[in-house]
Formats: sequence, C-alpha cells, structure tokens
Amino acid sequence: MEVPRVSILITEDVWGEPLRELGERWQVTHAPELWSDRSAILREAAKVQALVVRNRTQVDAELIRACPHLRIVARAGVGLDNIDVPAADAAGVVVTAPRGANARSVAEHTLGLALALARRTVERDRDVRAGGWNRTPGRELWGGTWGLLGAGATARECARLARALGMQVIAYDPYVDPSSPAMAEAGIRIAPLAEVVASADVISCHLPATPETHAFVGEELLAQMAIGTLLINVGRGEIVDEEALADALEAGRLGGAALDVRITEPPTPGRLERLPNTILTPHVAGITRESQRLILEVLAADLDAVLSGNEARSMVGEVRRGRLGTR
Repeated sequence: MEVPRVSILITEDVWGEPLRELGERWQVTHAPELWSDRSAILREAAKVQALVVRNRTQVDAELIRACPHLRIVARAGVGLDNIDVPAADAAGVVVTAPRGANARSVAEHTLGLALALARRTVERDRDVRAGGWNRTPGRELWGGTWGLLGAGATARECARLARALGMQVIAYDPYVDPSSPAMAEAGIRIAPLAEVVASADVISCHLPATPETHAFVGEELLAQMAIGTLLINVGRGEIVDEEALADALEAGRLGGAALDVRITEPPTPGRLERLPNTILTPHVAGITRESQRLILEVLAADLDAVLSGNEARSMVGEVRRGRLGTR
C-alpha cells in the first residue's frame, strides 16, 4: 500500500508553535478553509494519517471510511459534537481532545459575564457613550447561590471562582457521584434539578450537546427559575431554547442572560440581540492565548505519540494507539 503523501492535515483555523514544531518531524498541511468543501475534504483526508479539526469539520462515518490511512483525529477543543467517536473506535482510529485544558478560561469568562449582568455593565457603557448617566443600583453576588447545570471541568473551575465571591455552589449532574472527591474539592453540592433552578441567583450551563440536552433550558425550566435569575450559557447553543428565553426576558422573569454559544453560529440577529439585558459573545469563552497554547501542546504530543506508534494520553474514545497501516 502506498505511504500517505501527507501525514497531518489541519482542516480549520488551528495553528500555533506546537504544531509548527510538529512540522519538523511530520509533514503538516494547514488548510484552514478545507472544512467548508465536503468533496475536497473527502479527497484530501484520504491521503493522511492524522486530522486536526476544531468544531466545523464533520468527522462522520463517511469521512472515516474515506480515510484508509487515518490513525488519529485531534480535536482542538473539548466538544465532540462533530466527531462520530463510535465510528472512529470501530475503525481503530484514536480520537483525542484536551478536556479541561480551557476550563480556567471558560470559568473566567463565565464569571465576567455574571458580574457584567449583575451590574448591567454593558448597558451602562452604551448609555454613557450616548450621553446618559444612569446610576440605578446594580446587585452584588456575594452571599448568593450559583447553580451549575453540569459538573464537569469547566463547571468545577467556575465553582472555585464563585466561592471566591462568597457564593455557595450547587449543581445538577445525574452522571456525577455526589460524594466524589472532585465535588468536595471544588466546593460543589450535587442537588436535584428543581432545587438548583429554583434557588440559584446565577445559573450557568456547562452541558454537552446530546439528544437529552437539546432545548434542556426551555419554557418549563425557565418558569421554575426565581424572578431575577441571571442565566449564562457557555456549554452548547442547543441546550437553550432561544425563543423561550426571549419570552422569559421580555416578561421580566429573568434578570438577564449571557450567551457565548448559540444554536446557529454565527446567529441571525433577532429578539435576543434587541434586548437590553442580554450579553452575547461569539463562542470565545475558552479562547485565550494561554488555553490555546495548552490545547495545542496536548494535541501535538498526542499526534506525535500515535504517529510514532505509541499511545495517546488524552484519548476520548476506546482506542489509544491507533491502527497501523491500513484496514
């Protein structure tokens, strides 16, 4: 079988010193717009041993079948919505993702959004720029309750920051052992969903996109939240029913909402964009210089390991080493 012409193919805007250094050992092709051309990506990926993607490249069963030499898919981020991990496992392909590498960045952004909502910072900024001087009091978070939907790495980092503000932290996550040392270390008490949404002053969403979490925060759950609750979504856009959220905001039930992720990205401007008590950021919670460097270091190490015949340390599927040669 002919040796693949290209060892590593990067199909999105993912680049940095760790990948440049990897190019000293392996042939690396950086094609940041390739993700947008399905026929081209099927053609080019068929030649490679490794794929590096972010969240736009659809690494589905069709693409995996088209890649007879593929040994590893490296995800520059933590979400796996765009990767068919079972199909990769079946084909003997390693899937690696640096889970937790951007947790601190996501947590800091989440806390910043909560503080901005509580003090209406963005709204006040716009007003002053327009010549206004509205000094209506904001609200403090100290002594309140922070509710987490999900208790993974980003949620745990968020809990640590919330506790530094003097808040108690509760979380809903049916897949987490309430007695877990990780929960105790982060200062999180696992609680029923009804308690979390009814008692929290701030609720942040850290859930992955799955059939179970689609529109998880919808009309029914929003109605259970206390009047004035601040809602923040840094998980996945599909988690929040945006029309139901707009209804709740317009009715004055919520104190405000901040969304870093949307159902469609970029979104078409609509009701949420017109509301004064929303803050909308372009899926940047996990993107800082520090987090991106760490993510690329982890990915580069796993790429080098698997292509050298060794095991990946950050694998998320069942395969650590990857198939050798062809099927």
